[in-house]
Amino acid sequence: MLILGTFYLVLVLLLVLLENWLVYLPRSASGSWSDAGDLIVEDVNLVSADGTAIHGWWIPHDGADGAILFCHGQMGNLSHRGPLLQRIRRLHKPILIFDYPGFGKSEGSPTEEGCYAAADAAYDWLVQERKIPPSKLIILGKSLGGGIAVDLASRREYGALILVMTFTSAPDVGQRMFPFIPAHMIMHNRFDNLAKIGRCTGPVFLAHGTEDGKIPPQHSEQLYEAATGKKHYFPMEGLGHAWPCLTDECLVELNAFLADCGCQSAHEN
Repeated sequence: MLILGTFYLVLVLLLVLLENWLVYLPRSASGSWSDAGDLIVEDVNLVSADGTAIHGWWIPHDGADGAILFCHGQMGNLSHRGPLLQRIRRLHKPILIFDYPGFGKSEGSPTEEGCYAAADAAYDWLVQERKIPPSKLIILGKSLGGGIAVDLASRREYGALILVMTFTSAPDVGQRMFPFIPAHMIMHNRFDNLAKIGRCTGPVFLAHGTEDGKIPPQHSEQLYEAATGKKHYFPMEGLGHAWPCLTDECLVELNAFLADCGCQSAHEN
C-alpha cells in the first residue's frame, strides 16, 4: 500500500508539473509555419497589458459590417488554421486571428491569464484601430479558444458569441482524461466557462460535433442551458473534434442566427 500510495503521489505531482505542457501545445513560427495560401492576410503586431508582443493576422473583407475576433484552439499556431479560416470567411466578415503567448510569432509562454490579456489586446485593436463598433463584433472561439472567448465576452461588449466544440471548464476535461486524479483540486488552469457564460449578456451560438471524443457534446449542452440571453445550439451530426469544425449546414444556420441578432446585413448573406 505504501508503494502504491507513493507511486500515486508521484504520478499526481508529475501531472501537476506537466499541466501547461498538456493544456497548451504551441508551435513557434521557427518550428512550424504554413503559408497563407489563397487567404489575403495582413500582419498585426499587438502588445498585451503585461507587455508581451502578440502577433495576429487581419483578413479583410470588402464591404462588410463589423468583424470576427477568432480565438483558436490549443495546438500549433494561427498559420495552421487556413482551412478553418476559409470556412469562417463564409460568414462574410473580416477576421482577426491572433496567437497566444508562446504560439507562432507571439512572445512569452502560454498561461491562462496571458491568453486573456492577448484577447483583450486583439479586441482593443479592433475597436480602437479598426473602429469596429462593439455591437458589431463577433467573438468566435473553438475548443480552448472557447474559454478565451467566453472570458472576453463576460467582460466586454459584443454583438454575438460563437462557441465551437467548447468545454465547461478545463478541470472537467482533465478529470475525463485522467479520472484517477482530483483534477478540480490540483489544476491551476481553470477556463471556467460554465461559471462565466451567464455573464455573457449578448447572443450566444453553440455548435458541437455529436461524435466529439475529446470534448463530449454534453459540455456545449450544459453551456447552452447556463446561457441567459438569446441563444441557439446546433449539433453537427457525425462530426468529431477535428477540422472542418463548422459544417455547411451549421454555417447556414449560423448566418441566419447572426442576421436575426442584427450582426449580419442582407447583402452579407
